[in-house]
Amino acid sequence: MPNIDAPDPGFESRVRASFNNQKVMQAIGARLVAVGSGEARIELPFRPELTQQHGYIHAGIIGTIVDSACGYAAYTLMPADSEVLTVEYKVNFLAPARGEKFVAIGRVIKPGRTLTACAGEVWAYVQSEAKQVAAMQSTMMMVFKSG
Repeated sequence: MPNIDAPDPGFESRVRASFNNQKVMQAIGARLVAVGSGEARIELPFRPELTQQHGYIHAGIIGTIVDSACGYAAYTLMPADSEVLTVEYKVNFLAPARGEKFVAIGRVIKPGRTLTACAGEVWAYVQSEAKQVAAMQSTMMMVFKSG
């Protein structure tokens, strides 16, 4: 991640407020556990109702948490009067999502005026052992708040 200072010194509270407004994160039980300039981490505990037919966390859920981690990583570097939207992403699923908890890490690769390139990863934890289960490349777009 390039060493870039966030233009909004209050980025952390803005990111946390936005995360708290995401109903999907509430529904799946995800928590924003860390926010820094150009980086965000989201943690999701295992819940049986989030699994697919083999008992692994569903790929759509894994994609959801890493998409949000990348989006919030990008949002940390955006102005206070902006919002963030996903433009596109690609996810590689590297292993079945089996574990007690899952941590999605989003990092800015290259910030831009409108578009920001990010990379994300998801790690599955069983006790203290971690295994990467997904990798993401994404593009986030800055939009200005309406109204």
